Amino acid sequence: MLTLKQAFSVAALQQNSRTQSQQCDGCPLQQLHKLCDRIEGLHPSKAKLELQKHLAGLDNQEQAAVFESTMKARPKSDQEENELIVSCLRRMYEDRQKTHTHNGQTKKDVVVNAESSASSSRVRLEEFKTRAKRSLTESLEGIWKGGNKSKSQRENSEGESNSSSSTTLSSTHQETSLQEPLCSLLPSSPLRSHNSTGDLKHLEGSDRGQEGPESPPQGFRRRASTISHSPMLSSSEPSLPPLQPTAANKPKLVRHYSVSTDSPHQSNDVAALSSPGAVCVVGDDSPLRNRRHSWRQQIFLRVATPQKGTDAKESTLEVGSRMALGGGVGGGDKTLGAVPEERRKRSGAELRELWRKAILQQILLLRMEKENQKLQASESDLQCKRLKLDYEEITPCLKDVTLVWERMLGTAGRAKVRFDIDEIHGAVGQGVPRQHRGEIWKFLSEQYLLRQEVPSAKPPNNDTPYKELLKQLTSQQHAILIDLGRTFPTHPYFSAQLGAGQLSLYNLLKAYSLLDPEVGYCQGLSFVAGVLLLHMSEEDAFHMLKFLMYDMGLRKQYRPDMIILQIQMYQLSRLLHDYHRELYSHLELYEIGPSLYAAPWFLTAFASHFPLGFVARVFDMLFLQGSEVIFKVALSLLGSHKPLILQHDNLEAIVEFIKTTLPNLGLVQMEKTINQVSEMDISKQLQAYEVEYHVLQDELLDGPSTLSQSQRAAQLEKTNGSLRQQNLDLLEELQVAHAKIRCLETRVDGLVNREAELQSQVKTLQQERTDLQQTVCKLRDLLSSLGISNPCPDHQILTNNNQ
Repeated sequence: MLTLKQAFSVAALQQNSRTQSQQCDGCPLQQLHKLCDRIEGLHPSKAKLELQKHLAGLDNQEQAAVFESTMKARPKSDQEENELIVSCLRRMYEDRQKTHTHNGQTKKDVVVNAESSASSSRVRLEEFKTRAKRSLTESLEGIWKGGNKSKSQRENSEGESNSSSSTTLSSTHQETSLQEPLCSLLPSSPLRSHNSTGDLKHLEGSDRGQEGPESPPQGFRRRASTISHSPMLSSSEPSLPPLQPTAANKPKLVRHYSVSTDSPHQSNDVAALSSPGAVCVVGDDSPLRNRRHSWRQQIFLRVATPQKGTDAKESTLEVGSRMALGGGVGGGDKTLGAVPEERRKRSGAELRELWRKAILQQILLLRMEKENQKLQASESDLQCKRLKLDYEEITPCLKDVTLVWERMLGTAGRAKVRFDIDEIHGAVGQGVPRQHRGEIWKFLSEQYLLRQEVPSAKPPNNDTPYKELLKQLTSQQHAILIDLGRTFPTHPYFSAQLGAGQLSLYNLLKAYSLLDPEVGYCQGLSFVAGVLLLHMSEEDAFHMLKFLMYDMGLRKQYRPDMIILQIQMYQLSRLLHDYHRELYSHLELYEIGPSLYAAPWFLTAFASHFPLGFVARVFDMLFLQGSEVIFKVALSLLGSHKPLILQHDNLEAIVEFIKTTLPNLGLVQMEKTINQVSEMDISKQLQAYEVEYHVLQDELLDGPSTLSQSQRAAQLEKTNGSLRQQNLDLLEELQVAHAKIRCLETRVDGLVNREAELQSQVKTLQQERTDLQQTVCKLRDLLSSLGISNPCPDHQILTNNNQ
């Protein structure tokens, strides 16, 4: 606190005793001050540009002198070059200031007496003492703030601060009046970058090698000014002849003097860059930074927390040409090359070549950017596909089978080519590669449509594009949104709330609800759509969903009356009765109907309870054989687990086993089930059971009734609705039959036309044959008249045989 009090006291005394120096707007140092204000706080590259603009206003001789001094030190960055240029400008403007005449005054010599000089020196001494104390205080504060550093670092920093303080005080005797050069008494050896341990003797020898005959001799270094030794006037010190460098007086490492952030005209502080006979190379680690710290704090921060230097970018704008070095810096015998005054102007051809190269490089950059975007998009698609196919495969697909599928998928115009059905069945039975499963489903749907000569019923707005449907609103939106979180909740693609999977599922279900208003949306449909989305894009999944619903006939079971679902439950019960009588009796004993456990199997195609690998194989068979695959899979699952089901003796246990334990199949059991499905044929039984269901329903309605009038009316109304629906189904079948008849008639007409064409060709050939025979006869007669007898008997015999 005592040190701070003394510092403030000396600063107040100095402020009261300070005299304003005479100056004007035309003073050279005033111009330098304005330049320093402009570049203060700028980036090194921008500051370099400002300095080059300022140098452009100087004459060629001064520009050459500045460039020569700058290139002599070989700066390594823009920051070093800027500091060197400012140092050269300061020396130049100080020389100008000596002979400058202020505005409104005549030029006169400035005479400074010994008393005023001594008074001014004492004031400056107090000023530098104040600066040293303030700098020391700031260093101590920095050390206190960095208390988490090691004790050894703090001690080194304090020792460095104390030694630097005395060095700063020792430089105060070199300050003179405004008209005298401030840098005439600094050491002549050029300083390298901060904390540098470069070869000072090497630089000193180089500097002496460049001095001309008119260079003033350099004297011994004066004794450092301390508190006990006040500074003396520079005029009173005798000049001594220069010393030759010997082993005893080799220059030591020179400490960098503290640099004031004030302008040279406003402050009388001693700057290390102001030596007229030396060039200071300041590196990127220089304490001259935008953030104002004392040089002691900068040293401490570099030791405690090393700073990463930023690479300064070279500015492309230059005023004049840089100087070419003729040799290295070492030794005194190296000389500098000539300084070109102007840069050679480029010709039109060179400029056009540069523009051509720039345009080609820009085109190349744009192409590379597009390729990078494509790579990023493909990588994102690959990651999304890998996320979708995150399930365990049931039947591993061998390489040979994969090659078979790739050959069929790569066939040109495959949508119109009918492949061998046995080959397709064999390939599906051996396995479907997971990465090609979506494309294989599309291929199977194309083959099904090629084999199906009778077109199936289509919705009235079947041709509406998928993207147009997405722009419309649906009344089923609330029901769809509720079921989004219930569809494959454990799968990573659908687990994220309103993520990519759920949004795609919502779009697909919304589009189909608009396409088929009669069905709209039904629970269970989301699982079918979800399985399709896992293997293909949204639009392809939409077309495959239309194929399953209309061509495969799945939409009937999603109608609001659910009549087809009731028929399917009856058909499954009849299959159990015929194929697994003991299991059927056991379920009937506990009054367990198929609707208690099998309804989700039909509505979701086993996707709601079974593993995805098994569901994918069910969809493989579904696209190949049709909707009867669901009956086959259900019958095979119940038959293979019959012994386990028979062990349970109550309704809850049996239903719980079928709903929870049965879906957790092993891989071997799942593959066995799929193999059984591919070998079963129950299409005739299913048709017979459907007819049987309708007959039984009619008999039930025709029999004696014990119901009340209202119940009878309700039953009749229900029956009427059922008959109306059956009538619609029959009308649909009738339309299909008419379409089939028209197709057959078209084929018959084609065959008749073909027959007529063939008959016409036969008549033409017969006429040609007759003409040829006549020609042969004429030739034979001609040969006989010429006396040539039967030259080709074999040909004649052959002709007779043909006749």
